[in-house]
Amino acid sequence: MVDVNSTTPIHHVVIVGGGFGGLYAAQSLGPAPVQVTLIDKRNFHLFQPLLYQVATGTLSPADIASPLRGVLSKNKNTKVLLEEAVDIDPEQQTLKLLGEEIRYDTLIVATGVSHHYFGNDHWEDKAPGLKTVEDALEMRRRIFMAFEAAEKETDPQKRQAWLTFTIAGGGPTGVELAGAIAELAHNTLKEDFRNIDTTEAKILLLEGMDRILPPYPPKLSVKAEKSLHELGVTVQTNSLVTNVTEDAVTVRRKDGEEIIPTRTLLWAAGVKASGLGEILAQRTGVECDRAGRVIVEPDLSLPGYPNIFAIGDLAHFAHQDGKPLPGVAPVAMQQGEYVAKVIQHRFKQKEYPPFHYVDFGSLAVIGRHAAVVDLGFMQFSGFIAWLFWVFVHIYFLIEFDNKLVVMIQWGWNYFTRKRGARLITGEEAKMLIEIDGRGDYHLPELEKETLEV
Repeated sequence: MVDVNSTTPIHHVVIVGGGFGGLYAAQSLGPAPVQVTLIDKRNFHLFQPLLYQVATGTLSPADIASPLRGVLSKNKNTKVLLEEAVDIDPEQQTLKLLGEEIRYDTLIVATGVSHHYFGNDHWEDKAPGLKTVEDALEMRRRIFMAFEAAEKETDPQKRQAWLTFTIAGGGPTGVELAGAIAELAHNTLKEDFRNIDTTEAKILLLEGMDRILPPYPPKLSVKAEKSLHELGVTVQTNSLVTNVTEDAVTVRRKDGEEIIPTRTLLWAAGVKASGLGEILAQRTGVECDRAGRVIVEPDLSLPGYPNIFAIGDLAHFAHQDGKPLPGVAPVAMQQGEYVAKVIQHRFKQKEYPPFHYVDFGSLAVIGRHAAVVDLGFMQFSGFIAWLFWVFVHIYFLIEFDNKLVVMIQWGWNYFTRKRGARLITGEEAKMLIEIDGRGDYHLPELEKETLEV
């Protein structure tokens, strides 16, 4: 604990980012004799692995978000600032924020990643990614608006374009999105419309490599593809997106290019490090990889700056087996806890061993009772894997009320196949308007409403 009666300046640890890495570091430093300041431009921690369920109407944003002040309220040595870091002076040990400047003794940067369009950032408006609450709500709006648009469309070809959902990227996020949309179309919504048959929806999952879930063992990729096929998803591997328009996506394959008419393209194909990684590189001379991740030392510090750490998705850590660790929540959690231990050992003038990631396995859910699990020493799929996935995700939700609400929601959804969060929000009254007698529609630009969690 912090000794309030001491006249010795208290060591100040500043953490930038309230994701898994930053939050776990802050929690682990609760008993330490330091002053902790956690900075984030959002006032909540977001459980990103379940964002796709917000995007497809299973959960509401508040179900997977926890207020940072509430989570850290028992850590009396910790304060939370709703701010954004914009620059750093490593020589003066100061961090520049939008509204002020703050001094640190130790800095932990855990600002994560954003979408990566591989040089085609102009696609972002037409192909939203999935990293924030706003991203999930925008995806949700587009998915359910597509069904509404199809209901009003009289031209069969245009209707089919509205009912074609294309997901770029066959990693866990893409697989989970594809499976969830297929369940929407084939089960949840099939009795809700009168002019369309939602089971005629086409769900296309595009992957640039030769199989989906590339980091997983090949046999699990095969099982995942089989499960997706049973749900009604068409998987297309060795398929790269080369162009995106309002009503079509161009895909290049070995046998040539194809233009797919679709009004809904969702992006799950790549990520890049946050902008603070580039700022760290400019100010400290540290190297970054192609995705902008900071190349760190074995103890997760920056070369030449032992009091600056980069953790989570922002860090390129390849000291374990020569390959960078994956950008998944367990890596960030373990790194946050590790850095907290390093800081505490330094007070005792003790060395702490290099970081070593313990891989407890990888999981990806595919549908209502299908998932794949890779535990290293064994792999399994199907209903048992799905149950394993459910309990793991409930366990790692931050607050008890989130665990309870999500468990009840999942139980209700499992038995009823209903999704209670199917709200179209984001741009008020952004509805399809008929502009001529031929049945052509357009989406007018209206004021955006404010969304709060």
